[in-house]
Amino acid sequence: MAGIKLLLGFDYGTKQIGVAVGQVITAQARELCTLKAQNGIPDWSQIEALVREWKPDAMVVGLPLNMDGTPSDMCVRAEKFARRLNGRFNVPVHTHDERLTTFEAKGERMARGGQKGSYSKNPVDAIAARLLLQGWLEENVHLLN
Repeated sequence: MAGIKLLLGFDYGTKQIGVAVGQVITAQARELCTLKAQNGIPDWSQIEALVREWKPDAMVVGLPLNMDGTPSDMCVRAEKFARRLNGRFNVPVHTHDERLTTFEAKGERMARGGQKGSYSKNPVDAIAARLLLQGWLEENVHLLN
């Protein structure tokens, strides 16, 4: 994993995919955007544009494990998405346990001043992507320096 400086993080979903960017130097991540998906299929040109703009050294995709640590039905889809990212962009892709990131993201949104309308109209996916990427950085930054 040496040589990783910049990462993109993805909170994969069937309707929306949250995206965050993080860097190893500061071990910090921040929200970028939320992309629309149709039954889990993103607009790959939007992801390509993000990859061209940010030039990540690696990417991280959240794995929505069950609370007992077993794979959920969505894990299979998230892992497939991770493999497709790797295949399309030839960038290493890591996965990270994302249990409770959406719950935590909703709590963070409320702390920032409340939720306006439904979460489908005001998504928390980019916050969840930041949280999972931040978690990956915290667990792995010692391996990267």
